[in-house]
Parts: sequence; C-alpha cells; structure tokens
Amino acid sequence: MHFTKMHGLGNDYLYYYGELKNPSSISKRLSDRHFGIGSDGIITISPSTAADFKMRIFNADGSEAMMCGNGIRCVGKYVFDKGYIDQKKLTIETLSGNRELTLGTIGNRVNEVTVNMGKCIVNKPVLLDTSYGKVMVTPVSVGNPHAVAFVESITDAPVDTMGKELEHHPYFKDGVNAEFVQVIDRNTIKMRVWERGSGITMACGTGACASAAAAVRADLCDKEEEIAVCLDGGQLKIKVLSDGTVMMTGPAETICECEVEEQ
Repeated sequence: MHFTKMHGLGNDYLYYYGELKNPSSISKRLSDRHFGIGSDGIITISPSTAADFKMRIFNADGSEAMMCGNGIRCVGKYVFDKGYIDQKKLTIETLSGNRELTLGTIGNRVNEVTVNMGKCIVNKPVLLDTSYGKVMVTPVSVGNPHAVAFVESITDAPVDTMGKELEHHPYFKDGVNAEFVQVIDRNTIKMRVWERGSGITMACGTGACASAAAAVRADLCDKEEEIAVCLDGGQLKIKVLSDGTVMMTGPAETICECEVEEQ
C-alpha cells in the first residue's frame, strides 16, 4: 500500500488514493507514533459521481470523521501535484457535503488552498457542568460538531483535561471537537484544540472556522473581514461572510512517500 504523508499546519494524515478494505483498523495501526508511521489518521481519495473527487477521513482511533479543513486542503494539493487534475478550481465530496477549492501554486506545485467551507451554524452559548466547574461553550456546526470556549489565556487553557471531558460530555451525544480561544485583537485570535477521535492536534481547520464564527457571533471579530487564527502549527486566514458562509485559506505540504506491507 502506498501512502503520502502530508500536513496542514502540523495536522498530519496519511493519504491513500483508492478505497481501503479495513480503513478503521489500518488507521489505528499506522497512526501510532511509536509502532506505526505516525499521524492524526488516514484520508482516502477516490473518484466521485457528485464532485471531482471524494475524501473519507479516519481518525487515529479508527472512527470516521465527517470533515477535516486541514485535510481537504492537502487533498487539493495531492490530486493537483500528482496529476490527477490540472484545473485550479475543483470540488471535493465529503460526508458534510461538497466543498469548493481554489488552489494557489508556485511553479507547478500547490502551496496554498482556499476552501469554501459552507455555512457555519452558531448556536447560543450553553453552560455545562464539568469536573472542572461550570464552563460556557458555544456550540457550532461546520458540518461536524464543535464547542468553542473563550478563555483569558490560551497558555493556561486546560486543553488536555477539559478538552477530553468535553469531547464525551453528555450534552454532545455524538462527541465534539473542543476549541479554546483567546482574543488577541479585533481580528486576531489564538486557538488550541482537542479533536474528537484524535486528541490534541497542531491545528484544526474546521475548528478555526468554528472559532472565528463564534467570535463574530459574540461581536469579538468582524464579519466580511479576514480573521487571523493562530494555531500551534501556524496561522489560518478565515473570513465569515454576511450569509454565514466561511472561507478558509491556508497551506498544504507534503512530508514523504511511504510503502506499507498489507497485513
């Protein structure tokens, strides 16, 4: 089996062109950072009847995710750089619906991708009981579920403890991605994330969109303006349009090619 390891701001996946017979078990095995290749999961790419290509996302724990913002940018780079497509505008089918990509290139390689993430649904903040006390979070859907908590200091945010608890909180029946957000200035925020099924990751594209949309809803950032979302792995540029549509722009990079014996 041939995999390409890629990352978007440190959010790394193993990319496979085609369908895998046992993607969940393969993702659990190969994602292990000590006994496998090491990644946040596996993303498969295949032809689609509803779009140019279809992507499926399997987390490090074997569960299937609906959408991955950093992953879809890498899918755009994968299919262009490897010659599966020669156009710079394309659509990708996901479990959250089709997403439109615009590819930015240097030479004949993609270095940056803008994704129309569709409309964010930002719900009213809710106060949740946790073992760390009551926590106010804003539930947001970007095709997958998020809980955004605004904090005074991102450095002191309990991402590894409270994040894990929020993922499995009874309020979110199917689990949730937990984002901790510090507002730096009117259109700059810092974010750390506990991803559903993967734990702490360097970046989360859908989480950045959810955080920006929640900040706009709270009048902490401006709609129709570029919002810089600073993550552990780097920075994403997010714009929340007046109709709720969210545009995400960020890098995509290839790390290496891998050959794995099928077991």
